[in-house]
Amino acid sequence: MLFVATLIAITAYLGAAWLQWQRLSSPDSYSGRLIRLLGLGAFIFHGYAVYALLHYPEGIDLGTFRVGSLIAWVVVGILLASSLRQKLDNLFIGAFPMAAITAALAAFAPDTGDHRLYSGGLVVHILLSLLAYSIFTLAALHALVLSRQEKLLKQHHTRGLLHSLPPLQIMERLLFEMLWCGFILLSTALITGFLFVEDLFAQHLAHKTILSIVAWLVYAILLAGRALLGWRSQTAVRWTLGGFILLMLAFFGSKIVVEMLLKG
Repeated sequence: MLFVATLIAITAYLGAAWLQWQRLSSPDSYSGRLIRLLGLGAFIFHGYAVYALLHYPEGIDLGTFRVGSLIAWVVVGILLASSLRQKLDNLFIGAFPMAAITAALAAFAPDTGDHRLYSGGLVVHILLSLLAYSIFTLAALHALVLSRQEKLLKQHHTRGLLHSLPPLQIMERLLFEMLWCGFILLSTALITGFLFVEDLFAQHLAHKTILSIVAWLVYAILLAGRALLGWRSQTAVRWTLGGFILLMLAFFGSKIVVEMLLKG
């Protein structure tokens, strides 16, 4: 059942992404509601697969591929909900294939994690970290679209992607709304980490902790620069992507080293 659910999710994700891509050249070719319903179906089957892969009688498996699938699932859920209020449908083109790839890796790649029981405080820290990473993933995707939108405007293109996007000012506002939300979650995750993790600077955690703090500083500088200096457009894009790369290295870099290289 796990493999069937994963295959259905992958097929639905890729189908929805392809339909959204077709809408760029022909906005009336497919209904946005149809694409969201297809994405919702993929999200439901993906959710079943995530639950089955993470939960075991001995504890929770937070291996690299399985956590990656969980994060992608959360990203899709947030995006589907947000797309009902904001014009974010074009992010489906990046988020859905990402979810399909991570779902496939989680289900079919070798398991690299351990099954462990976690205390309540540690579970809160993990959930906040995952939510923060998910929001920043969306922000990074949004920043890439924003960067492309600005370049198309300078080249005086009016069709395709540019025609389907909100005005540049609204896109920038949405980006900073995501950044503020992610920044608050990351700040809370770091605080709970210091409260509930026994030693955040232990040998196997130091890399993750230091890079996470540096990423927090990057986002803090970006948000301060926006408020005090009016940073926008390509400056905001570069700082957003820089902070995201640091977070990606903090989370997945440390897990890959511990789970694959050291164990190997």
